[in-house]
Amino acid sequence: MTVNVRSILIATDGSENVKNAVNWGIGLAKANDAKITALYVVPPAGVAVAMRGEMWAKALESHLKEEGEKATAYVVEMGKKEGVEVECVIIDSKAPADGIMDFATENDIDLIVMGTLGLTGLTHILLGSVAENVVRHAKKPVLVIP
Repeated sequence: MTVNVRSILIATDGSENVKNAVNWGIGLAKANDAKITALYVVPPAGVAVAMRGEMWAKALESHLKEEGEKATAYVVEMGKKEGVEVECVIIDSKAPADGIMDFATENDIDLIVMGTLGLTGLTHILLGSVAENVVRHAKKPVLVIP
């Protein structure tokens, strides 16, 4: 079986844990002459509105978009070092996993590459795992890098 990977989605949240996944994604893109899309999903500010008010939620959303710009810029920087083309995309979504899967499907992505946050215990139970949800429900192949 021959696998032709021409487009790779690197889902990033800007954390240290994602850097290894970025390196893997860029390495795969270079080896396959593939294009990378660096995707950052801005989660909804609904909880913030309920807790702090509309103005606070807008400030939070603005902050998250700035974080997304930093996170995707890192992927661009690493791509340039390896001569790999990277497009940055920041989207709003109900949930990060849904945003990743929808984007991959709508844009005919061949492979989703993402890292894990390493959440354990109660935090994992309450928040779940974005990577776990994507692996379980994506219609595209997913490579999860610890």
